[in-house]
Formats: sequence, structure tokens, C-alpha cells
Amino acid sequence: MSDINSIGLHTSSANQLAEKLNELLANYQIFYMNARGYHWNVKGPHFFELHTKFEEVYTDLLAKVDEVAERILTLGHEPLHAYSDYAKISRIQEDTHVHEGTECVRGLVQGYQALLELQRELNSMAADADDEGTASQMSDYIREQEKTVWMLSAYLG
Repeated sequence: MSDINSIGLHTSSANQLAEKLNELLANYQIFYMNARGYHWNVKGPHFFELHTKFEEVYTDLLAKVDEVAERILTLGHEPLHAYSDYAKISRIQEDTHVHEGTECVRGLVQGYQALLELQRELNSMAADADDEGTASQMSDYIREQEKTVWMLSAYLG
């Protein structure tokens, strides 16, 4: 039996990457639901701009959920798909009953910070495994989300 999977990576490395990607997937799913909740429940003087921004955020997060799941499949593994699994392994916690705009934006910043930490871990793991596909994906996400955190932080003052 070969130690190399169908895309040319060592199976042990692919296993480790898939496990960490499933952790990232769980965090994306919880964060996505938080952003949906912010969109639905935000109140206050900045409602219109924040309602629109939160929709932009959750739409992007949903696309990334699919991309992360497909990367797990590409590595030859199965993405987690039960919310109970996500809740067990996510670093991001559910954010409930949040209505005030600034509090919602803080929740976004904290969520992105957790994603950035995980994605940097994955980027390093992928580089060590010569997995350019995962490394490139994580690098793209990191670059984009660092800018988003900067912008959200500027909004918060």
C-alpha cells in the first residue's frame, strides 16, 4: 500500500491536514451563524450600514465553508457536517442575544482573530507537508481577513 495519496501527498500529512481543516470548518460554521445572527438582530443608529455589512460577511463565510469542505475532500477525507461536532471543536463560541452594533462588530473581530490563528497554523502545517493547495488557500484567506480586521477595528475606533 502506498504512503502517497491521489494528489501526491503523504497520507499521514493529509490526515493531519484534514483533521485541522475540519477544526477550521467547525469554526467557520459557528462564525457564519454568529454573523447571520448579527445581520438579523442588529439594532441602533448604524442599523442600515451594519445590516448590509453583516450580509456581506456571512455570504463570504458561507463560500469559504464550501471551499474548506472541498479541500478536505480533495485530501481524501470527509468533512464534518453535524452542528454538534462543530460545537465540540470550535474555538469560536456561539454569540447569542447580541443586538448592539458595536458589540456585533467586536464579535466579528474576535471571530476573524480565531480564524486567522487557525489558518496560520494550517499554513505552516501545509508548508511542512509540501501541500501548496492548502497553503495557498490559507494564505489567501489570511491576507483578505487581516484587511477586514483592520477595517473593522478602525470602525470600532
